[in-house]
Amino acid sequence: MLRRMLVLASVAALSTACGIDRSTGVATGSPPDASPAFSAVKFWEVGATVDWNERATALAAVRVVDANRMYAYLALAQFRAAAAADAGPGPHPPISAAIGAASVAVLSSFFPLDVALLEAALDAQQAATPWPGAKHADFSAGEAIGRAVGALALTFSQSDGYGLTNPLLAPIGPPPIGPGRWIYGGGPIARGGLGARPFFLASGSQVRPLPPPAFGSAAFNAALAEVRLISDTRTAAQIAIANYWNVNASPRSSAAIMGIARELIVAHKSKDDEAARIMFLVSAAAFDASIGCFDAKYHYWFVRPPQADAGIVTVFPTPPHPSYPSAHSCIVGAQTAVLAAFFEKDAARLEAVALEASLSRLYAGIHFRFDMDAGRALGRQVAELALSSNLNLVAPLH
Repeated sequence: MLRRMLVLASVAALSTACGIDRSTGVATGSPPDASPAFSAVKFWEVGATVDWNERATALAAVRVVDANRMYAYLALAQFRAAAAADAGPGPHPPISAAIGAASVAVLSSFFPLDVALLEAALDAQQAATPWPGAKHADFSAGEAIGRAVGALALTFSQSDGYGLTNPLLAPIGPPPIGPGRWIYGGGPIARGGLGARPFFLASGSQVRPLPPPAFGSAAFNAALAEVRLISDTRTAAQIAIANYWNVNASPRSSAAIMGIARELIVAHKSKDDEAARIMFLVSAAAFDASIGCFDAKYHYWFVRPPQADAGIVTVFPTPPHPSYPSAHSCIVGAQTAVLAAFFEKDAARLEAVALEASLSRLYAGIHFRFDMDAGRALGRQVAELALSSNLNLVAPLH
């Protein structure tokens, strides 16, 4: 009862407390120091997959977490929990209950300060009326399945090697020195998915793009001149686009794309098992795109535009990793390509989103156009591999 009271006291404040646009799930302001409150949206209106994904987005807005990794294992647990609840002869426990409990298990690990709030949200889901199907029937059976699957997903995550490969050390580093090479300035260096275990790729190098234009070539000089021109003539609209995507598709957030994915799932009335499959493919493809992208970055060690032309002024500090290809382009390219496969009528809009996310880095002065083109192509390759995979063989939980 106490946990349910906590939820009922907090459900009205998501937009204010977390700086999230309720229509898109996108962060719109600076998050407060207070613990996050959860959405008032009813899970039976949008489905448990969408509801718990939105909770994850709210938590990521106020906590420090690697968003790509968090969403990948949340979606894996949801997808496997839905399948487990639906397995075997009927009657089956509610898929929504299994998804909710699996979500609590995974999110409690990524957000340990919010365990009580997560448990309260699951209690509220159980108490909610109307319940899809037999009222409250077998919720505890679905919950047990979900918690078990969530625990297995977390165990699986512990062996992924994420963040363990140091690009400064052999066999990758130390960073090469010379014309066209990224200049390491000391301090922290971003690793992304470098060296992590992928879901769909055979290796990080499987989708490695061809080399960028040679430093000093006509193609390179033209690309550098474009960045300098934008830097010299940058508009308020370009600055706004750069800042928007820097916040909402950063290593700490996939709020923009997750908001679009939720919107599409709800608009098309996808059932929970299908929603869980879509979210898993979107999230795991983003995870693999980061692996492939950072493999390429630390294979080519390509110079950033401001390092090639000190006159280039950036909108915000340049990220601490090489330029080629653009990580935003890789990851958003993968996410939008997966969504376009499910929601074909929205494919043009999704491609426009991917292009804007890519252009945002050009507008910011931190990437060349060939960085973004190679990144989007890499993301699309990963999406194709994800969509063609036998999901029964991907990320088995034992």
